[in-house]
Amino acid sequence: SSPHLVQVRERIRINGQPISKDLFSKYFWLVYNRLEETKDPAHASMPAYFRFLTIMAFHVFLQEKVDLAVVEVGIGGTYDCTNIIRAPVVCGVSSLGIDHTSILGDTMEKIAWQKGGIFKPGVPAFTVTQPERPLEVLRERAQERKCPLYLCPELDDFEEGCRALKLGLAGAHQRSNAALALQLARTWLQRRGCQGLGELKEVSPSAELAGRPVPLAPAFRLSDAMLQGLRDTEWPGRTQVLSHGPVTWYLDGAHTTSSIQACVRWFRQAALNQDKPHDGSEVRVLLFNATGDRDTAALLKLLVPCHFDYAVFCPNFMEVSVGNNADQQNFNVTLENALTRCLENQRTWTRLLEEKVGQDPWLPTPLRVGGLLQPAPARSSLLLVPPAPRPLNSPALVFPCLAQALRWVAQGRDPLLAAPVASGAHLHPAASSGAVLLREAAAVRVLVTGSLHLVGGALRLLDPALSQ
Repeated sequence: SSPHLVQVRERIRINGQPISKDLFSKYFWLVYNRLEETKDPAHASMPAYFRFLTIMAFHVFLQEKVDLAVVEVGIGGTYDCTNIIRAPVVCGVSSLGIDHTSILGDTMEKIAWQKGGIFKPGVPAFTVTQPERPLEVLRERAQERKCPLYLCPELDDFEEGCRALKLGLAGAHQRSNAALALQLARTWLQRRGCQGLGELKEVSPSAELAGRPVPLAPAFRLSDAMLQGLRDTEWPGRTQVLSHGPVTWYLDGAHTTSSIQACVRWFRQAALNQDKPHDGSEVRVLLFNATGDRDTAALLKLLVPCHFDYAVFCPNFMEVSVGNNADQQNFNVTLENALTRCLENQRTWTRLLEEKVGQDPWLPTPLRVGGLLQPAPARSSLLLVPPAPRPLNSPALVFPCLAQALRWVAQGRDPLLAAPVASGAHLHPAASSGAVLLREAAAVRVLVTGSLHLVGGALRLLDPALSQ
């Protein structure tokens, strides 16, 4: 799977656990040296990062003799380097979204064409409910490749009587993922000749979607193991909640419009379900960053209805000097470029709030931005906030790294985070008044989203066990 959150070993798991450091080191050098010895002298370059790790993962699975390998496509499908398996047991296409448009195309139909590239002759494939035209593209691709394609029934169809299926992963969007996982698992178990998979349920004769004959796969009675699997599934960085005293961190690596919409639904529900402080003093903070060619204005616009008191923007760098963890260093992005993008996000957020005022009675009075403050003289404590007429007007703040952003938000109230350095860190009234509010609030709720790399960096600081 990719990307990893904290350590690169997370990408290659056996029995659900990242391979050990010793095993990773052993296979890394084995594959590296073999490639180095056999590469074409005329094109003497090693595979790029993702390609190398894909080759290494296949080698690990073969050498360790796994029974079943679940391989997540990197980007798209048709031209992805994972797409070299000639005869997989089964293929699955989850809910389509607009992402990686510079590589996959800028429409859902183009993206569906790329995803359908993983279909193989005679190998069953499953997908979930999709918009009509992209589903048609998937169907056409399946016909081209002589691949039997089925639509997964809704998870509700697997529920017997009034018993609701309990999922370990929060969010309504995980129900379609679970329905897809059940069909993939059943196909594998059938291939192994397993008994007692549960009787199939009748499929209605009108098993078509919008007149396009993509047959509906039958639902079936779930085994106890399947029920437990759905209930016990965990995946860090997706709809994850960490309660650290008065500060609650909500982490979700959403980075497309559809996944941000799902994240907003989850966060509003999760935050509402928490016990309200007796004195009502609750502060909501957004910590956001986005990478690549994503339309950050569109993503931020979807987050406005969450009514954040503060929006904090920072690059995905852990510290201003990023030499402490090579696994989380992106050598393709400079700190300067990343900060420039954060400043653009800051301006966008402020503009969105100004536009929203008048339409939404819950939002505070608008910010008036006359320009940005100059960075603080102390290089280690850069803080940029737009000038505001009064301290608390949903100010947008920029920090140069994740550690400083998290420390400012937590204000020493999270036992895993040190208090922010006082000198030069709160030069602007909005930042210093915010610090007071964060220190005095009965509850601080922080949503970290926009990038899996941002969430991974936050988890490295908030959950040290992941770094072991």
